[in-house]
Amino acid sequence: MNQQVTPGIGLHKKKGKAQLSSRPWAATLVLVGGLALLVLGLAISVSFGAADIKLSVVWAAVFHFNPDLTDHQIIRELRLPRVLGGAMIGASFAVAGAIMQGMTRNPLADSGLMGINSGAGFALAVCFAFFPNLSFMYLIMYSFLGAGLGAGIVYGVGSMAQGGLTPARLVLAGAAFSALLSALSEGIALYFKIGQDLAFWYAGGVAGIKWFQLKIMFPWVAVAILGAIALSRSITMLSLGDDIAKGLGQRTGLVKLAGALIVLVLAGASVAVVGAVGFIGLIIPHLTRYIVGVDYRWIIPCSAILGSLLAVFADLAARMVNPPAETPLGAIIALIGVPFFLYLARKERREL
Repeated sequence: MNQQVTPGIGLHKKKGKAQLSSRPWAATLVLVGGLALLVLGLAISVSFGAADIKLSVVWAAVFHFNPDLTDHQIIRELRLPRVLGGAMIGASFAVAGAIMQGMTRNPLADSGLMGINSGAGFALAVCFAFFPNLSFMYLIMYSFLGAGLGAGIVYGVGSMAQGGLTPARLVLAGAAFSALLSALSEGIALYFKIGQDLAFWYAGGVAGIKWFQLKIMFPWVAVAILGAIALSRSITMLSLGDDIAKGLGQRTGLVKLAGALIVLVLAGASVAVVGAVGFIGLIIPHLTRYIVGVDYRWIIPCSAILGSLLAVFADLAARMVNPPAETPLGAIIALIGVPFFLYLARKERREL
C-alpha cells in the first residue's frame, strides 16, 4: 500500500526501516555560518542610517559606552533596539511558521495567512480605541488573545465545509477572515481617530522599537523558542501524519495544543511590537527544509537563524530604497513573499 507523505516531507529506507531524511552537516553549517553572518548583519545595520557610523564606533558604543558622545547615544538608544528587535521578530515568525507547517502538514501555513496576525492587530485596535493608556505588557497579552481568536475562527470556518479541513480551504478561510479583521480594525481607527497610532502596525516596521519593549518581549520569545525546540521531535512525527505519530507513541492532541500555544505567543508578541509583517513564516521553513532536510530538531533552530537574517537584511534594504525616508519592512518582505506564495499555491494545485 502506498503511503502518502506531506509535500516537503520525505522518507527513505535503510535496513528495512523508514527513516527521516536529514542533513545534520548542512544544519551545522547553517547554525555556525548563519550566526556569524547574523552578527555581521547586525553590525552593518547598526552602522548604517541617516548618519553613517564606522564599525569601530559601533564596537566602542556597545562595549565602552560614553553617554557624552552623540554617536554612542544614537547606537545605544535607537539602532541597537531596532536591529535586535528585528532579529527577534524574524526568528519568532519563522519558528511559528515552521511549527504550523509541521503540525498541520500544510505547506501554505503561516501566521499571516492563518488569521493570527490580523487577529492580534484587531485586538490592538480595540485596545487603542477603548483602553488607550494600557501598558505594553497588557498590549502583548491582548495581542495573544486576538491571535488565538483569529486562529480559532479560521480553523473553525475552514473545518465546516464538506470534506473537512484542507490546505486550500484553510488558506481561503484565513484570507477571508484576515480581510474582515483588517477592515474592522481600519473602521475602528477611523471612527475613534486613532489612525496615527495604528499606522505603524499596519505598515509593519521596526523603527520604533524601544528597549523596554524588548525587555518585556524577550522572555516570552525565548521560552517559546526553547519550547519549540523541546517539542521538535514530536512535530517531526506529526509532520508524517496523525496515524504514524500515534503509532510511534505520540500524544498528538497534547502536542498540537502545546504547539498552538507556542505559535500564539511567538506571533502575538511579534505583532504587538512590529505589526503586520507577513510571509517570514512561509518562506523560511521551506528554505530551511530544502537545506537541512525534514527533521524538525534541525528545522526549528535553523529557521530561527534564517528568519533573523531575513528580517535584519530586509530592514537594511528598507532604509536603502529611498533614503532618508524608510520603506516599511512588511512591504520589503512582501515583495519576496507574494511571488513565493503564488509559486507554492501553483505547485500544490499541480500535486492535487
